[in-house]
Amino acid sequence: MKRRIEKAVVLGAGTMGSRIAAHFANAGLPCVLLDIVPPNLPADAWPESANKIVRAGLDAAKKSKPAAFFTPALAEKIAIGDFEDDLARCSEADWIIEAVAENLEIKRKLLARVAQFRKPGAIVTTNTSGLPVRLIAEGMSEEFQQHWAGTHFFNPPRYLKLVEVIPGRRPSADVIES
Repeated sequence: MKRRIEKAVVLGAGTMGSRIAAHFANAGLPCVLLDIVPPNLPADAWPESANKIVRAGLDAAKKSKPAAFFTPALAEKIAIGDFEDDLARCSEADWIIEAVAENLEIKRKLLARVAQFRKPGAIVTTNTSGLPVRLIAEGMSEEFQQHWAGTHFFNPPRYLKLVEVIPGRRPSADVIES
């Protein structure tokens, strides 16, 4: 059974995360792009400044050369938010891609939070290029493990038509096929 992906959430708005979100938009999929709240943000700066990092990542994708988007208008398919206020939007996604810093502890802590909101059956993948995929999701529920894999996009995703799919410890065959 091949799954239908209708909406995605990308966790991390750095070079890879923002370009992966652009790739989804180019495919016609609505996407939510999330990142951290800037550290040491004064209380009176909230909520306007909470999305400063994710906004900068999306703006960089809009300005990138070569262009990340087929057309500038496709950037409108991407909604932005932060891990503090908007992580619950993971419940809307059929595919959640983690693309944060290459740090095992950061990835594991974020995915534990995502698991609280993820709808059953939603695919969760990591874009890691250097950490063992199985270790990132170690200790997660059996159902999570069945929907977990690595999807290592090469940069820039729009032009390098290659994605490495790395099965997790116990993936469902249809997850890897999808």
